[in-house]
Amino acid sequence: MGVISGLKFALALLFVRVVCSQQLDTRWRDDGHITYYGSPNGHGTQGGACGYQNTFSLGYDHLTAALSTPLFQGGAACGACYELRCKFIKESKTAKNWCWNYSRSITSTATNLCPPGSTGGWCDPPRNHFDLPMPAFLTLARQNGGVAPVHYRRVPCQKKGGIQFTIGGNPWFYMILIHNVAGAGDVVRVQIKSPTTGWTPMYRNWGALWTVRKQLKGALSFQITTSDGRVVVTHNAVGHGWRFGQTWEGAQY
Repeated sequence: MGVISGLKFALALLFVRVVCSQQLDTRWRDDGHITYYGSPNGHGTQGGACGYQNTFSLGYDHLTAALSTPLFQGGAACGACYELRCKFIKESKTAKNWCWNYSRSITSTATNLCPPGSTGGWCDPPRNHFDLPMPAFLTLARQNGGVAPVHYRRVPCQKKGGIQFTIGGNPWFYMILIHNVAGAGDVVRVQIKSPTTGWTPMYRNWGALWTVRKQLKGALSFQITTSDGRVVVTHNAVGHGWRFGQTWEGAQY
């Protein structure tokens, strides 16, 4: 249909169905902490272990999070959204409250791993930890504290436009970055189809990058399943004549 800032749109037919659906667990938990990394403007936090390359250009801005190992789940959590709220504590001789009095909650998308041994051990298992870009951290807490306790919970992701597919790899090895996923946000299963093939399972190469070793020609269709069991089937999400390096937009939850 056209090109908008390098993003291509196909004439896609959309079907949304629910398979073994389970409601997203949005209960608050109070065992989390936050730290920060990167510069005051958020730069230095664009890439990461989910493979998003540049989270600013993909529309995530500074509302992202590097998760500790228990939350990251080997990359399965990539794309999930968390609401974070600073946890006020009563000050004493041994405890100080670092939360802003006017602090509000923020919603961050999981885009990176905070590996064990970093940030003073705060990301070591079994801790549930969020390492945030500095602007996001400063929305919740004072910088001089360096770390602050938080309440957190999973929430549905709110995204503009459809699911996006960035095509990488080569003619015999496809590496597709799947991003801008609404709803649960974290993708657990992907199938791909071309005019000459049936539905073919893809496997998670790492993070949000999904791979298939098969030569595919023509328009590409996708079945995307998120962790809550919801399935989006978007036919011809990637139009005929696509090229490696392009990003196409399909259907959305």
